[in-house]
Amino acid sequence: MKKLAVLGRILFALPFGIMGLNHFLMTNLFVGMMSSFIPGGAFTILVTGALLITASIFIIIDKFVQMACYWLAGMLLLFILTIHIPGLYATDMATNLDGWSMHLIELLKDAGLMGGAIIIALHSKSLKEEDAEK
Repeated sequence: MKKLAVLGRILFALPFGIMGLNHFLMTNLFVGMMSSFIPGGAFTILVTGALLITASIFIIIDKFVQMACYWLAGMLLLFILTIHIPGLYATDMATNLDGWSMHLIELLKDAGLMGGAIIIALHSKSLKEEDAEK
């Protein structure tokens, strides 16, 4: 079971690392997606990418997993509140159903990933407690 948990942890972390790399490779695309009230422009995108890569590495190497997962959950909540929800209201569903659907899909994806991050953080904590008891 532990090997399956390790595989799940790695499969969960890899997309965050790739998304972090994308923040460096496609900065202009991400700047275009930012809400007008988010400061920093490209700098914010690059810092976010670095944080995603760092969290991914911590989860993969099994160091600071709980902290990294809670960090990811917080970042995903921020993405939902500052990018996806405003995107739903900024896109007219009657005339641009594709754009509206994309914002909804991204919101649901990030909500699911946020739940996964919380579950992995709690699982990591329980594994550490089990190891301490032994």
